[in-house]
This record gives sequence, structure tokens and C-alpha cells, in this order.
Amino acid sequence: QVQLVESGGGLVQAGGSLRLSCEVSQRSFSVFAMGWFRQAPGKEREFVARITWSSGIATYYPDSVKGRFTISRDNAKNTVYLEMTSLKPEDTAVYYCAAKEQAGAKYKYWGQGTQVTVSS
Repeated sequence: QVQLVESGGGLVQAGGSLRLSCEVSQRSFSVFAMGWFRQAPGKEREFVARITWSSGIATYYPDSVKGRFTISRDNAKNTVYLEMTSLKPEDTAVYYCAAKEQAGAKYKYWGQGTQVTVSS
């Protein structure tokens, strides 16, 4: 059973930074892409970042976080990171990492989430 375990959330002031980590439990697990999502209370889940590496590293971000968030991976540690800078109160949410095995497929594996709270 593949497990994704997030860590690194917490409370930070507006303008501050946090780095989230997502460790994949199964090294032999075939991953096409990993992503980060977030969900604030009363809102739908929102895509935050994606990374693929089958044909070189490629990342994608929505406009809401572009230039502030960076997704990366450490293959040796089987871990994906989300570096968040210039945080805003509207970034407050539970952040989830997810993984999918094929292009075009839905994200199949999800972590338990980690809370990020940005105070004004």
C-alpha cells in the first residue's frame, strides 16, 4: 500500500515562508506526477503545484501561487517538497500531496494533509 505522508505545516505571519514535505512510502512505486492541493474551510479543493519527471523535470502552477511557490523532488529521499514564500492569509488551508501513475489519470494516492495557517 502506497502511503504519502506530509509534514511541515504550521502557523506563520503574512510574508513568511514554509516548506512542506511529502514522503512516499514505497520506493518502487511508479509515479508519473505528484501534486500539491489545498482546501480551505467552506471552499473546494484547489490545485497548487505539479511536478513530473518522465521527460525531464517539469513543473506547473496556477496563477494564484506562481512566483511564490516552488515544487521540487529529492529522488534519493523519495520526497517531494513545496516551498512557499511571501505567504498571504488567503493561503491558509489544509495542504495535501497526491500522486498519480499515468498521464491523464486522476490522482490516486493522497496524504492525510497538513495545516498551514497564515496570520495577518
